[in-house]
Amino acid sequence: MEYTRLGTTDIEVSKLCIGCMSFGKAGLMHDWTLDEAESEKVIKHALDLGINFFDTANCYSSGTSEEYLGKAIKNNVARDKVVLASKVYFNDGRLSKEAIAREIDGTLKRLGSDYLDLYIIHRFDFDTPIEETMEALNELVKSGKVRAIGASAMYGYQFYNMQLAAKEHGWTPFSTMENHYNLLYREDERELIPICKQMGVLLMPYSPLAAGHLTRPTWNTDTLRSKTDRVAMGKYDRMEEQDMHIVSRVQELAEKYNCKMSQIAIAWQWAKGIASPIIGVTKETYLDDAVGALDVKLTESDVAYLEEMYVPHPIVGVINQNPKQGVVLLDEKK
Repeated sequence: MEYTRLGTTDIEVSKLCIGCMSFGKAGLMHDWTLDEAESEKVIKHALDLGINFFDTANCYSSGTSEEYLGKAIKNNVARDKVVLASKVYFNDGRLSKEAIAREIDGTLKRLGSDYLDLYIIHRFDFDTPIEETMEALNELVKSGKVRAIGASAMYGYQFYNMQLAAKEHGWTPFSTMENHYNLLYREDERELIPICKQMGVLLMPYSPLAAGHLTRPTWNTDTLRSKTDRVAMGKYDRMEEQDMHIVSRVQELAEKYNCKMSQIAIAWQWAKGIASPIIGVTKETYLDDAVGALDVKLTESDVAYLEEMYVPHPIVGVINQNPKQGVVLLDEKK
């Protein structure tokens, strides 16, 4: 495994992050999540491979993702040997001062820890002043409950304004950005990613494999997730015809380098300056494949070939207003 620094902090993270949306009681959010025992198997295997970075959220499977992660960490590794991230937003009060103070305590209780390494705001809150949010997050850092803060899926100007508010008031700035980014969705290359790089913010995109579409030569498969993940369908299906040209090129390069398609997709992320893409896995073998991507080195011409067929996509992930209270699954195909 290889490691990097979490933004400008002294926190060291693996160049792969485990996305914990795959863990939790099935039916509370998704039908395909792993139960507690299977979740621990995957987490233990990740630890064995040298992965120390785990990303969950207060809303994943009604908090059971955090519970499963916390128990697995306690059973298998010292707390100070891992970097745990969780998120706040899909809850009562969104990113208000009161909500942040309440939700961090719930997250820490479910994780069984007295601190969180990285606290991420899950979306931009249109109802709460950014100064209120940034001050509340800064208070968590001052109190020792949180070591660093991050943001997720938002417009570049929103992220910039929040960073500016932190700078103007001497508050803790964001160290990470968890945005939607992969070979099939590159809209953030216009604004958000350049802003993050300018500010020394670590990039840890979610969905680097485009919900599996970059791992196989066909668009769909017969897995439970492929059949039931209506969020993935809503994010990707409308651009299937155009995006299959890119999928075909991923397959070509996988054959050229005698590796898995997923490894080409992940190697492309690192070639683009991504620090730690978030890999959501339901099988231990998927972890082995992801780590194997470290051995795949793409040339500049490889990267250009993979990117050549991309066309602008509808915005997915970023929101233009707060969803109705209780709505967690955005972009869901109805």
